[in-house]
Amino acid sequence: MAQDCLFCKIAAKQIPSQVVYEDEQIVAFRDIQPQAPVHVVIIPRRHIASLEAAEDTDVELLGRIAYTAKIVAEQLGIATTGYRVVNNCGTHGQQTIQHIHFHLLGGRQLSWPPG
Repeated sequence: MAQDCLFCKIAAKQIPSQVVYEDEQIVAFRDIQPQAPVHVVIIPRRHIASLEAAEDTDVELLGRIAYTAKIVAEQLGIATTGYRVVNNCGTHGQQTIQHIHFHLLGGRQLSWPPG
């Protein structure tokens, strides 16, 4: 756990959040500034700063996160209509918290291009 990391603190339950899914490796919680009717943030419990910082040993965990997005989409009723999974990486990618995380967005028609 990175001591100053907001998402590490959420994963450790030091900061309250609206958890919609959790297991031994992953936590998924509602975004506090939702950009869609369903907006969930999916994080690994283990601190990885960004997708760029991921290593070969993280491949299984990253796949587990993608599968978790599918499970959460099903649980929240957006799997049949569709959803988007987004990872922001680095300054130009608008990553604001230095802990790898994926946004699950759905519940309405999403536009393209996104940004």
